[in-house]
Amino acid sequence: MQFRFNLMNEYNAHTIANWHYEGIYAFYDMDQDIEDKEELLDPHSWADTYYAVVNEHDELVGFFYFEQENEKVIVGLGMKPEYTGQGLGQAFVQAGLEFARRKFKPAKFCLSVATFNQRAISVYEKVGFKPDGIFINETNGGQHEFLRMVKEE
Repeated sequence: MQFRFNLMNEYNAHTIANWHYEGIYAFYDMDQDIEDKEELLDPHSWADTYYAVVNEHDELVGFFYFEQENEKVIVGLGMKPEYTGQGLGQAFVQAGLEFARRKFKPAKFCLSVATFNQRAISVYEKVGFKPDGIFINETNGGQHEFLRMVKEE
C-alpha cells in the first residue's frame, strides 16, 4: 500500500472522529477523550501538525500528528479500524517517520502508547523505537499506564 500525506481538512477530521475500534482498542475512539476530539476537529490545530493519510485510491487510511519541540518530534497516529491488525502498521509508521524526517529533520522521535497495546508496541519496536519509561496519564475518564518510546535519528 502506498501512503500520501495531506494537511488535515474538515471532512477527514470528522471522518476520523467517528472511527470506532473493537474490543480493548475502543480506548482509542475519539469519543473516549473529548479534549483530543475537540483538538482534532479544530482547524486552528491542523497547520503543520495534523495530516490525513490516504492510499493510492485516495481512501483515508489514517492520520499522523507531529509536534516539533526543538530537535525532537512528538508523534501521534491512528489507523482506520478496518486496517488495524492486518500487518500494515510497520509500513504505515515508517511512511509517517519518513514524511516527518523530510519535513522537520529531527534528531529524535518520541511517542507514547498505552501499555496494554502490545500490538502497537511491537510495531514501534520494529521501526526502531526503544522504551523510555512508563508513566500514568489522566485521559479517557481515568488514569492509564503509558509507555514512552524514543527513536534516535
